[in-house]
Formats: sequence, structure tokens, C-alpha cells
Amino acid sequence: MISPLASMNSILKQAGLKQGGRMRHAIVIEKAEGNYSAYVPDLPGCNATGATVAEMESQIREAIVFHVEGMREDGLPIAPPSS
Repeated sequence: MISPLASMNSILKQAGLKQGGRMRHAIVIEKAEGNYSAYVPDLPGCNATGATVAEMESQIREAIVFHVEGMREDGLPIAPPSS
């Protein structure tokens, strides 16, 4: 099994938020009664849910990429990590 940290690092790298290990944005993962949720505090509004950890990881990956692409298209700066 891939460690959650390694998996989240690959998500951030795919979104262009982690290059060469220098940028590390936090991803908060929470377990609820029937699902898992995740959000990125440094990217307000970027969140996802899934019935399983694997589904949540897939959903947050897509959410981060979509969110960052939208920010870039709108000419908005992507703040360095602060969380």
C-alpha cells in the first residue's frame, strides 16, 4: 500500500503545486460516518468527498488540478503554502 503522504505528494506534484520537494500544500482528510472528505486550506473552495479513501484521493486529485487550472486561466496567483 502506498503511504497517504506519498500519495498526497503525487497529487500536489501533478497539480503543479510541488516542484522538487519545495512546495508542500497541506491536504486535510477527515473521516465522517459514511465517507471521507478532504480539503486544501491554501486553496479555499477546493474540497472533495468519497466513500473510500481511494475514491476520496481520486476526487481530491481532480479537484486540485481543476482548481489550479481555473486559477491560472483567471490569472490569479497561486499562493505559497501557509498551512
